Amino acid sequence: MDEATTGEAGALRAPPTDRLRVDRTRGRLADEVYDTLLAQLMSLRIEPGSRVTIDALARELRVSQTPIRDALNRMEADGLVVRVPHAGYRIPPQITRERFEDMVEFRLLLEPAAARHAAERASSEQVSGLRRMLDDMAELVEGDRHVAYGAFGLRDAAFHDLVAHSAGNQVVREALARLHTHVHLFRLLYDAEVTFLAMGEHEEVLGAIAARDPDAAAYAMRRHILLSRDRFRRLFDESEEAGRSGQGLDAGAHPTES
Repeated sequence: MDEATTGEAGALRAPPTDRLRVDRTRGRLADEVYDTLLAQLMSLRIEPGSRVTIDALARELRVSQTPIRDALNRMEADGLVVRVPHAGYRIPPQITRERFEDMVEFRLLLEPAAARHAAERASSEQVSGLRRMLDDMAELVEGDRHVAYGAFGLRDAAFHDLVAHSAGNQVVREALARLHTHVHLFRLLYDAEVTFLAMGEHEEVLGAIAARDPDAAAYAMRRHILLSRDRFRRLFDESEEAGRSGQGLDAGAHPTES
C-alpha cells in the first residue's frame, strides 16, 4: 500500500483525487465515501489489517464525520470492515480457504440457474446493459493499473449482479449481493492476466444470454465459476506450500478474479 493511502500506524488515508466535495446531501456523501473506500479495497490500496479512523477520513475527504460514520456502518453490515471498540475500524483479514470453498459452492447453486433464467427473461435493455459493462471492462487498460484493476472488479460485480437481476428473482439477487464475493476475491490478488481470462468467460455468458439459450447460459456461468475456483485453488495451494516451507508468499504477489 502506498504512502498516499496509509499514514502512521496504518491509518487509512485517501489519495487527493478521492477527496469529496462538501456540497452533497448526507445520503449522497455517505454513498460517495462508501464507493471511495470500496474502490480502494478492490484496488488493493487498503491492505488487510489496516486501521480506519473516522477523524482521519473526515480530514482526508474533507467532509463531516456524519457521512463517514454512515458509510462505515454500512461497510460493517456488509462485512467489509470490523468495528474495534475505542479504536475505530479495521479492514478484516483475507478470506480463508474454507470460506472460499463455501462461497464457490453457494455460487454454483445459484448463479448458473440465474444465468439460465436471464436467457429466458432478460429484456433487450438488460442485454444491452451487460454488453456495455463488458465494453467498459475491456477499456480498463490505461492509467494506474491498480486503480483500473479495482474498477474492473467493481464492474465485474455489477455484471454478475445484472445477470441475477435479469433472471427476475430478487431474493436470489439479494442473497448473492450479501456475499460481496467479488470484493473479497479481488482483494486476494492483483493480476492483470486474471482479468483477461475473466473477460473471455463473461463473453461466453453474455453470448448465451443474448442468444436466448438457457442451457448454454447455465453452462457458461458454471464453467466460469469452476475455472475461477481452479485459479484460486492454485493460489491457496501455493500459499500453504510456502507456509510449510517457512517462506511465505512473495510480498509482491498477493493471492483474483471472480
